Order: sequence, then C-alpha cells, then structure tokens
Amino acid sequence: MKFSDLLRMSGSNLLRRKLRTALTVLGVVIGTASIVVMISLGLGLQRSSLEQIEQYGGLTTINVNTWGNYNSDSSQEELRIDDGVVETISKIPHVEFASPILSTNVLLKQGVYEGSLSVRGMTQEALQNMDMKVGEGTLPEAGAPLSFFYGNQVITNFYNSKTNEGYWENSEAIDVDLMNQPVFVIFDTDAYYQSKNGGSGGDRSTPTTPPKKYIIPTCGMLAGGTDEYSENSYSVYADIDALKAELKKIFKNKVIPGQPTTKSGKPYKELYYEEVYVRVDKMENVTEVQKTIQEMGYGANSNAEWMEQTQEQMKMIQLVLGGIGAVSLFVAAIGIANTMMMSIYERTKEIGIIKVLGCDLGNIRTMFLLEAGFIGFFGGLIGLILSGIISIVINMIARSAAGGYYEGISYIPIWLVVISLAFAVLVGMVAGFFPALKLSPLAAIRNE
Repeated sequence: MKFSDLLRMSGSNLLRRKLRTALTVLGVVIGTASIVVMISLGLGLQRSSLEQIEQYGGLTTINVNTWGNYNSDSSQEELRIDDGVVETISKIPHVEFASPILSTNVLLKQGVYEGSLSVRGMTQEALQNMDMKVGEGTLPEAGAPLSFFYGNQVITNFYNSKTNEGYWENSEAIDVDLMNQPVFVIFDTDAYYQSKNGGSGGDRSTPTTPPKKYIIPTCGMLAGGTDEYSENSYSVYADIDALKAELKKIFKNKVIPGQPTTKSGKPYKELYYEEVYVRVDKMENVTEVQKTIQEMGYGANSNAEWMEQTQEQMKMIQLVLGGIGAVSLFVAAIGIANTMMMSIYERTKEIGIIKVLGCDLGNIRTMFLLEAGFIGFFGGLIGLILSGIISIVINMIARSAAGGYYEGISYIPIWLVVISLAFAVLVGMVAGFFPALKLSPLAAIRNE
C-alpha cells in the first residue's frame, strides 16, 4: 500500500468520528497552548531582565575602582589608579580596551536655573564604543576644545535658584536648553558655595568672591526623553584629554577637587582616576578578567555577575512553568491513546478485511500511527495559534498595568514554535504507538 493511500485513509478515518477526534484534538490544543504560554512567560521574564541589566551597563563591561581597595595595611601607600595601572589592565587577556574615567563635579547655570552634575572624561575609544545613541549633535571629538555631551535626563537635575523648585517638584520640563543656549559652568564648586554663604575663616581661608564662570559648548545630547532611562541618562561626558587640559588651566598650582594631595597638602603632578571602564571581548571571559583585576587589589564589578544569577533563576522558573504545561500535554497523550485504542476495538472487522486482502501488518500499524500524528499535528498547530493570541493579550494587559514599562512579558521565539509543533506530533505518535502494537488481525477475523 502506498504512503499516500495511508495518509488518505488515516484522514478519512478521523473525519468519520468528528466529535471524538475534535475532543481529542482539543486536549492536545490545551496541552500545547499551556506549555508554550508557560515557557514564553519564562523567556519573556528572562529577556526583560536582560534588557534591564543592559540599561545599567553592558554585559561585557567591568567597572574598576578603588572602593574595593584590599590594601588595608595602613603602613603601605594608598592604592590609586594612574595611567600605568590603566595600561596594565588593558594588557590583560580578553580585554579589548580600558579607559580611565576622570570625574569632576561642576555647577551648570542657565538663567535662573542651575544644576549640580558630574562630568566624566573618557577616551575616544570608550566614547565611540559605549553604544550611546546620539539624539542631537555629535560625541566629543579628539583634539577639539573641551565640550560636553549631555545625557537625556540631565535636565531633571536643574532647579530654579530663586524658588528652589525643579523637575522633581513639579514633574514638568523646565526652561533649560542645553543644546542651543549658552551654559555657564563653575568648576570650583566649593568656592561658589562658600561665596554664597559669605565665606569662612580659619587656618585655610576661603574666597568670598564668586569663582569664575566658563562657557563650555555643548557638542551633543543623548537620544531619548526625560522619562527614558539608560546607563548614561544622568551623565555628562567629555574627552578626557580636553578635560585634563581645562582642569589644569583652571586650577593652576592648586589642588583639583577630588584629587589626592601630598602630606604637605600640595597637588601631585599627575592626575589619578577613581574608575576605569573596561570592555571584555565576550561575556564568558568577564569573570576571569574581573578576578585578575581584583587580585591586583582593585575593586571590580560587572553586570555579568547579575546575569549569571538571573539566568539560573530563569532556568528554574522555566522548568517549573514548563512542567505545569507538560502535565496538560500528558493528559492529552492519554486521551490520544484512549481514542486510538477505542478506534482499534471498533474497527476490528475493517482491520481483518484489510489484512485478508493482503495488506501488510506494518502498513496497518503505520495508518494508526499517522492518525495519532494527525491529531498531534493539528492539535499542536491550533495550540500554537491559541498561545500566540494569549501571549498578545498578556503583553497588552502587562503593558497597560505597568504604564508601558513591560514591553514583552511573554515571548515566543521561532525555535519554540518549531519545537512545540514537533513535540506535539511526537507525543501523538508515541501515544498511538502502544495501541498500534495491540493490533491483531487474527483476533479481528475471529471476532467478526
């Protein structure tokens, strides 16, 4: 008997018992939809966690600092980060580049508005590889005079100096245009606040006159509105060489705020850094590089640590959710086996006649397995369609309830569609395998 004949006979046999077939298919539909929706929830939660971690920094970046200083012996010199340390870190295997971060606090003023911010000077290589989406202008350029690149949420740190009200008091955008209007920058913030308070006396007298204001041009701004958060939203970036040159010129022969001093209170000739931005080639190598840096005595943290823990938690969640859905599919498999067994008992005469006419027993068994496979296929296909609809509804409800925060709490990738459909067919054929083994043309002929 040809395979096409077996397909035709299997289909016609299922159509002869429409209600029973429909009920059996319904069991597979529910089972497939359950397992797909459950797994999609786990995948969606994992993807959402990954996106949130990405917002707080890349998965292949390491932040090196002196906060985790392991050199606790007070007799030894304090551990610091200079250009030599940065060069050593950049030569560690799997490190693509290492950029020192020179941070300095400044006060920005425009009209009656002012805001206290931290400027982060970084190398051109780091600025170009930090995946910052430029909304206006450009990133700081090498060799150019000092310019600032503002994060999209920097403006929320400004407040009205007369009323002391800002964005967070009214949740409304304030009248500050960082891109098109001049911005006055005060680098000596200590002197500024002391002058506002009338100055102070003592062994180290402080100025009572306001410090000099500088107009630093804006080279660009990060894309996004004031409600779109990312790792760089609240930061101000600059080319590190331009920032060094400006700070040395402003604080000539004086201590630059944030920089260490000698025992006599004088500044060092070189500048030291609080942090180093390190990019690793692959996430799998982050832990190894991180340990190497920690062995040098410096603090090192990365988002890869969070991601590893999150992945382990998500795997457990997916196993639990998938197990719940698998129970439904197991019940559906019992229904398929019951349907096939009943079909064999009801068609004993037909089986006997087909065998007498010369049909091979293997063909008869194949026909019953095809019927079971058809039930699994159509049940799985309809179940996938149903699970897609359920997934859309879940995402709409989650997005509405969270005010648009969750974009895809349920996620069904292509591989899950393919595997689920193949698994439904496999479950159907496995469930029909045992009844097919029970086929006995001789018993059928005797019974009839």
